[in-house]
Amino acid sequence: MSLAAPTTTAVRSLSAPAASRLLGAWHTSGPVYLALADALRSAVLAGSLAPLTRLPSERELARALGVSRTTTSAAYARLRELGFATSQVGSGTVAILPRTAGLPLRPQTPAGDGPLPPLADGAGPIEMSQATPSAPDALHGAYERALEMLPAYLGTGGYAHLGLDVLREAVAARYRARGVPTTPDQILVTTGGQQAIALLATTLVSRTEPVVVESPTYYHAIEALQRAGARVIGVPTGDVESLASAVHRTRARLAYLVPDFHNPTGRTLTADERDAVVHLTDRYGVTVVGDETLTDLDLEGGTVPGPFCGDGTNTRLVSVGSASKSFWGGIRIGWVRATPQLVQRLARTRQALDIATPVLEQLAVVELLARRDEILPARVAGLRERRDLLVGLVRDRFPDWDVPVPKGGLCLWTGIGRPAAQALTAAAVAEGLRIGAGPQFTPDGTAQDRIRLIYTATPETLAEAVERLARAWRRVTG
Repeated sequence: MSLAAPTTTAVRSLSAPAASRLLGAWHTSGPVYLALADALRSAVLAGSLAPLTRLPSERELARALGVSRTTTSAAYARLRELGFATSQVGSGTVAILPRTAGLPLRPQTPAGDGPLPPLADGAGPIEMSQATPSAPDALHGAYERALEMLPAYLGTGGYAHLGLDVLREAVAARYRARGVPTTPDQILVTTGGQQAIALLATTLVSRTEPVVVESPTYYHAIEALQRAGARVIGVPTGDVESLASAVHRTRARLAYLVPDFHNPTGRTLTADERDAVVHLTDRYGVTVVGDETLTDLDLEGGTVPGPFCGDGTNTRLVSVGSASKSFWGGIRIGWVRATPQLVQRLARTRQALDIATPVLEQLAVVELLARRDEILPARVAGLRERRDLLVGLVRDRFPDWDVPVPKGGLCLWTGIGRPAAQALTAAAVAEGLRIGAGPQFTPDGTAQDRIRLIYTATPETLAEAVERLARAWRRVTG
């Protein structure tokens, strides 16, 4: 295997204290020098350590990390051996990005943006980082029905700031069917569930204000909160006691949870845990947003103990829903269930964004919600089959990995046994495969030993994806 870099002239330098902060909790089991080399290599592959950066001297790095100079010297030697560093007299050790078999190991942005590189054999890319299934057959008919309903709205200006009345009533009816008394004035229709989260963040959070989330969690929620200026604080997923402690300690006024088939872990809050959430809202006056976009995707049946908002009387429990996971991501319809007063506040906030949600898509979702009971069973059955297939494929190929079986949702939260998630996701890009690295789902960059795999693709694509994942893992492990 030939490893080479196009140039080795350093264009920037990394101090020893900065290197220590960058590496974080790098030392795992095994030889210390190998763990250090692996952490530095992962940083290069992930893009957090830019190529052509002069590394600290062996002595300075050893002092900053509290290890011997022999350790740092051996780690640098290992990096040179793997092609991730070069050393020259007078220039020190410089991090470089190797090229393996003519394919660059490109760093991946946290959200997985940008096109995947073409493969030498002409094979197409595989996307396993977007948790959204393809459209059901019923979608076409839903749009046909929407077009039939559209003339009734053409005499208006087309702006329904709170959403079309017919859709607000359909969403409210869905909550009522789940045992939550709800009126249309408690529903705000949004342009997707993501906008619903962003509106809540913008409306309810002040700059530098603490907001408590599960860690890991839906990474676009973290982004929305951070863009609103929040100081995002993570607590273990499903640990309501830690959630309450963090709310009490920080005096946070907002918390964000994914109660059903949590993205990415697949966990669902129990009935007792939901009761505990209600208790902490009463005790600390915190508003808790429950993201229920995955609630319909119950792959085992009957595993959701009840609606997040309980009986609907607690005004500090706010629900977010969406048509994206149940029906199709491209339809871009979401909603918020809250008090009428909060709905009006959110509607005023969204005026600076897109004013209102497209009419035709709202009408299509009205039809989809009406046909929900005939659409979802086949959809859930197909996802269950693909989940089981991917679990089996990954367990067979990687017997040392931790591959839990989620009871619902769209993804596997997979433990790879070493803090190399970012390195693996970057190497996978070179194989024409995009997956999610654990740290991007946390507010503090932890979960470095986890990756997220999506099982919405066809069986043939899932099989090919695991083959590419195996090739990427060989790149990482050498």
